[in-house]
Amino acid sequence: MRANESSLQQRVATLYTDHHGWLQAWLRRKLGDAHHAADMAHDTFVRIMASRDVLLGIQEPRAYLVTTARRLLVDRSRRQLIEQAYVAELTSLAQTLPGYPSPDEILMAVQALEQISTALDTLPAKVREAFLRHYLQEQSQADIAIAQGVSKRMVQKYLVQALLHCRRHCPAMAAQGA
Repeated sequence: MRANESSLQQRVATLYTDHHGWLQAWLRRKLGDAHHAADMAHDTFVRIMASRDVLLGIQEPRAYLVTTARRLLVDRSRRQLIEQAYVAELTSLAQTLPGYPSPDEILMAVQALEQISTALDTLPAKVREAFLRHYLQEQSQADIAIAQGVSKRMVQKYLVQALLHCRRHCPAMAAQGA
């Protein structure tokens, strides 16, 4: 087991030393920001290290790194969409309510959204997609069913599954009894 661990660490170290600079430069071109590129390169290698057995038999390391980095960029975009939706909702509420949310309330809400986003990342793709289409894009269950090629009843099950999963994995939702 130790030799196996050592071999895995050596593979990760080799992958990192051989390709980190290239990946960071690629991400810098994609993102236009050196700091975000460094963060994403770091996150890419953390993701790879977390999935230990993926390093076995990688034929094209740069293609694998790009694929992993692109998935992280998609995750980042989803989080930004959730944050933007929240900010838009806050702006809308601020115009109709006599008072504005306090900085503590805003921080708690952003933290709750981050927890929800993290929880959603662990759901199966169709469940996550149904949740995002319904609650962020305000699509009907029937429209989602057509887009996913499933029944409306299955979409309802997906939505319930997503809500229950978020409730289990998001302390903020559980505390509110959502």
